[in-house]
Amino acid sequence: MENIPTTRRRRIRTWIPGSEPTQLKELRNALPSSPLIDLSSNDYLGLSRHPHLAYAAQQAISSEGVGAGGSRLVTGSRPIHLKLEESLANWLGREHALIFPSGFQANLAAVMALANRKTTVITDRLIHHSLLVGVRASGAKLQRYAHNNLLDLESLLKKQQKNLSRESPLVITESLFSMEGTSPPLLQMSKLCEKYGARLLVDEAHALGVMGPQGRGLCYGIDGPIAIISGTFGKAFGSGGAFLSCDKKLNDELLQHSGAFRYTTALAPPLTAAAYAALNLIQKNPQWGIQLKDKSKQWRIELTKAGWDTPAGDGPILSIIIGEDQKTLNLQSQLEESGLLCVAIRPPTVPEGTARLRVTLHKDLPEEAMKKLINTLGDR
Repeated sequence: MENIPTTRRRRIRTWIPGSEPTQLKELRNALPSSPLIDLSSNDYLGLSRHPHLAYAAQQAISSEGVGAGGSRLVTGSRPIHLKLEESLANWLGREHALIFPSGFQANLAAVMALANRKTTVITDRLIHHSLLVGVRASGAKLQRYAHNNLLDLESLLKKQQKNLSRESPLVITESLFSMEGTSPPLLQMSKLCEKYGARLLVDEAHALGVMGPQGRGLCYGIDGPIAIISGTFGKAFGSGGAFLSCDKKLNDELLQHSGAFRYTTALAPPLTAAAYAALNLIQKNPQWGIQLKDKSKQWRIELTKAGWDTPAGDGPILSIIIGEDQKTLNLQSQLEESGLLCVAIRPPTVPEGTARLRVTLHKDLPEEAMKKLINTLGDR
């Protein structure tokens, strides 16, 4: 039971413009009491507290220090960085992998490596903010298609095919959308991109480690126009940092020209070592992702029995749409009182009128968590 994901009980506060100092002061003064069962973090496999990761991080601190001390191209590179990059590339069936200190930086670098002011970037309407920032920074023209709608995507690709003066378009999607819990039909999408000469960038942050064959993500085994896969170590891997996986040519371009890679301190050795330990555990335990998917299915069934709409998707993210902001916040408070941490997600993170409880499932959740959730929510 020691790996059950919990956090200390605290009052969940919402951000109000201009109130940050007060909010931070209140948070600092909050006294912990009884633990809450975690239904909000992205630690899907419970690896952030796994003894193998802790030991790997401690060993790295002893031998390499806490921080890297410089960028990868100056003094920041360590053998563990190269080891993790090589292992990741082999695991994903890609030529190369390149580590970044954060997922935001990795996504920024990925978009800017594939797009410029002559490029049209066609994105799913619900992609992560970091990807949109990358599009803006690249100077590319942005077009957006309806969420996971391939007919809408194809209509935009057809229009681009007529514009021969511009570069090949870039299509961007996530493999598992963090606020929706949904996944696009990536195989059909890759075929569409191939048909219309578009490149494809897929953010696999929430799928890697838990979805796809042996947890290798939903892109695994798909050939064709997937130019870059973006992944993170801060979710199922239980550590921190991120990476991009691509072919040799793009990897060399990122090394030479990506400011997000060149001009930042390298990922801390303890986090890198912990991520490597997590990768080894995931490789040795391919059943973890299957078990989590089975658990996700059971939770959806029980929510449906209670009269709630079945949360979309089949992965560990269950998006329970409430609608009204205040009603969602009230449910969050009720869940906290029953011993569950399940944070309300509201606009602008999600569209107006779609405030929700974003439930994230973890490998080691106790069985009573589902009963508590259903009993507290009540019948729809």
